[in-house]
Amino acid sequence: MNNIKSRLIVMNFLQFAVWGAYLTCIGQFLGKVGLGNYISWFYVAQGVVSIFMPAIMGIIADKYIQPQRLLGLSHLLAGGFMLVAAYFGYEATELAAANSANASYVADIWPIFIPYVLSVAFYMPTIALSNTVAFGTLTRSGLDFVKAFPPIRTLGTVGFIASMWLVNSLSFGQELTAQQTYMQLVISGGLGVLLGLYSFTLPACPLNKEVGNKSLAERLGLDAFRLFKSKTMALFFIFSMLLGVSLQITNGFATPYIESFSATSDSWFANNPTMLVSLSQISEALCILLTSFFLLRFGIKKVMLIAMFAWVLRFGLFGVGSTETIMGIAALICSCLVYGVAFDFFNVSGAMFVQQEAPQSMQGSAQGLFMLMTNGIGASVGTYIAGKIVDHYCVWEGGHLVSRPEFTDGWQTTWFVFAGYALVVALAFLVMFKYKHDPNKLGDVRH
Repeated sequence: MNNIKSRLIVMNFLQFAVWGAYLTCIGQFLGKVGLGNYISWFYVAQGVVSIFMPAIMGIIADKYIQPQRLLGLSHLLAGGFMLVAAYFGYEATELAAANSANASYVADIWPIFIPYVLSVAFYMPTIALSNTVAFGTLTRSGLDFVKAFPPIRTLGTVGFIASMWLVNSLSFGQELTAQQTYMQLVISGGLGVLLGLYSFTLPACPLNKEVGNKSLAERLGLDAFRLFKSKTMALFFIFSMLLGVSLQITNGFATPYIESFSATSDSWFANNPTMLVSLSQISEALCILLTSFFLLRFGIKKVMLIAMFAWVLRFGLFGVGSTETIMGIAALICSCLVYGVAFDFFNVSGAMFVQQEAPQSMQGSAQGLFMLMTNGIGASVGTYIAGKIVDHYCVWEGGHLVSRPEFTDGWQTTWFVFAGYALVVALAFLVMFKYKHDPNKLGDVRH
C-alpha cells in the first residue's frame, strides 16, 4: 500500500513541477526578448484551452484509452512541444542580443507562441487525468481516497515550489538565471517528458464501461448548465467567473513587477522574484487544511467573501509594496502569504459547495462547469484585460517593465485598479448572493 502512495506522490510532485517551472516567471523571459507586451496572450491561451481540452480528453480517458496511458501520452506531447518552444526561445534570445542596440526590437512571437499553446493544450487536461489516476488507484488498492489523497496532493504543491526555486537559482553559467531565460521552458519540457514515461509504469486504470450510456452532452459536461435554473447556483457561477478574473493576474505580472526594482537597486528580493512569489504557493499548501473548518463553521457565503477580500489585499499590498524599504518588502511578503486564503477559500471551498449542491448524477459535470467559469472564461478574460491595463500604465525598458513617464506611479495604479475590481465584486456578492448555511448538509457530502 505504501508503495502505491509513494508512486502517486512522485506522479503528483512531477505533475506540478512541470507547471511551476514557467507559470509564474515566463513573463520575465518574454520581457527579455522584446515580447513583454504579449505576456497576457500566454495566460489567455492557457485559459482558452482549459475550456474544452479537459472535457475532450476526459471522454477519451473514459471510453478509449486507459487514463494512466493517456496521461503519459499527454505529458510526452506537452513536454515535446514545450521543448520546441524552448528552441525558438533560444533563437529569440540570440536575435535579441544581436539587436540589443535597437530599443524598439520585438522578437517574432509565433515560433514560440504556437508550440507553447500546443503544450499547454495537452498539459491542462493532465491535472484532471492525474486526479482520475490517483482516485482510481487508491480505491482499487482498498484505500479511502478522501483521507489518502490530500497528503499526496500537497506534495504536488511542494513540487511546484521546488520547481520555482530551481529556475530561480540555476544560471547555467550565464549572467541571468533560468527564471529570466528560455531554460525555464527546457526544464518544464524535460520534466514533462520524464513524467510522460513514468506514467506508463503506473497501475492500469480500467475504462468506464458505463460511459456508453451517456449522451454526448453529458460526456462534455453540458448537462451541468441546467444548474443555472437555480438563482442561487446561477449567481454562484457568475460570481465565480468574476472572481476567476483575478486568478492569473499575479502569475503573469508579479515577478516582472518585483524584478523591475532591480533596475534601480541591488536588493536580493528584486533579483529573486520567483523565490519571493513561491511564498504564495507555500501559503496555499498550508491554507488547504483550513478550508473544511471554515466552510463548515461559516458557510459558503462568508468563506467566499473572505476569499474576495483576500484578493483585495493581495493586489493592494502589491500596490504599496517594493523591494527598496523594509515596509515595502513586508507588504510584498504579506501579499504572498494572503494568497493562500484568496486561492484556497475560493477554489477548494467553491468545489466543495458545487459538490454539495449538484445532483449526484451531474456532480462531475458541475465540477467541470466550475472550472470552466473560473480557470477558463474568468481567467482568460481577466488576464487579457489585465494585460491591457498594464500596457496602459507601464512600458518595457531595458528588459524591465516600469511605469510610463506620464504615470509616475504606473505600477502602483495598476495594482490598485485590480484591488478596486476585486472590492466591487466582493460588495456585489455580499448584497446579491443569498444562501442559508446548513453545516450538516455539507458534512454529509464531505464524508
